[in-house]
Amino acid sequence: MILLSSEQQQLNLPNAEIEYYPNFYQTTEANQLFKSLLNETSWIQDDITVFGKTYKQPRLTALYGEFGQPYSYSNITMHPKPFIPLIKSIQSKIERETKQQFNTVLLNLYRDGNDSNGWHADNEKELGQNPVIASLSLGEIRPFHFKHRQLKKQRYKLFLNHGSLLVMKGEMQHFWLHQIAKTKKPIKERINLTFRFLVRS
Repeated sequence: MILLSSEQQQLNLPNAEIEYYPNFYQTTEANQLFKSLLNETSWIQDDITVFGKTYKQPRLTALYGEFGQPYSYSNITMHPKPFIPLIKSIQSKIERETKQQFNTVLLNLYRDGNDSNGWHADNEKELGQNPVIASLSLGEIRPFHFKHRQLKKQRYKLFLNHGSLLVMKGEMQHFWLHQIAKTKKPIKERINLTFRFLVRS
């Protein structure tokens, strides 16, 4: 990990561009964002089918977008609600910092250690060739695991701070998988906002 400044870190990994801002929001503002998003977001719990069996997805989700374009992943199709002012303000701050444009955000609410997100890549066709994913973490610190699809020794874990921003870009979604694993530790809620740009169909 190469430290670029007090606010930005870059992980020097093969086939990936990863930037990490551990203090993108200071604690007081991050606390307020967490509380507001927890209460104002239209959370749902979709069903997910794995090996022919259907389960409740192990987290709550919500999708917001600028153009009403649906987003599909893991055989789930979500239809976005219009951006609310709070999310729009977060989007603007992230776009100013990253110099990237986003039009959709998928939110995840991990209620406790039993909630998780299994190994996956954000490589849906709606995201284009080399998507940029900007992921804001609020609430409980959870480890972000990622591993290379081909280079088996390339496995890493990064603890995502309350108020931190993780940006994944370049070839990463082609070569790497990532997850938020379950844990038996007693932990509190975490909200994750993953901003992305959907190519309009």
